Amino acid sequence: MKFTLVKDLRKDRVMKPILSGFLVFTLLYLLSDIFVKQSTFGIFPHAIETSLFGNEEEFLDGLSQASFLELWHVEIFFIMMIAFTTSTVYIRLSGASKTALLAVNIMLLTALLSLVTLALAYYLSPHFIYIYVSSFFIWHIVAFFCTLISLKRLHYA
Repeated sequence: MKFTLVKDLRKDRVMKPILSGFLVFTLLYLLSDIFVKQSTFGIFPHAIETSLFGNEEEFLDGLSQASFLELWHVEIFFIMMIAFTTSTVYIRLSGASKTALLAVNIMLLTALLSLVTLALAYYLSPHFIYIYVSSFFIWHIVAFFCTLISLKRLHYA
């Protein structure tokens, strides 16, 4: 996290390519996360409900509690790493403008909401799946745009 200490990131010959690489990998993660979720867990409410609880008519088993907790644990870690580092870079390159602060708050709150509602859907009610899907896409979209804007500001501002 040396980039938090460098005075001008755009002029630092060492940190600029490192941050560029990080931001490109972040974009790849955000895109691939959607495709991985779609193929393994589902990204639409019906598919997620089937993954979590199974389907007796199709003889599909739902996730066991251990499998769900493992999935959730991994999600917490990856979301935390991506959301916090992306927001740090974005705020740093945006000069802590009000728009940047709003975008980061939306990203972090919806990322947290997606984690909480996934657990609530599994343990309390499948109705929380709809909130999970909405918050999942919102935080991915906001993180994607924050990353793109950070790349632009790093190289063209």
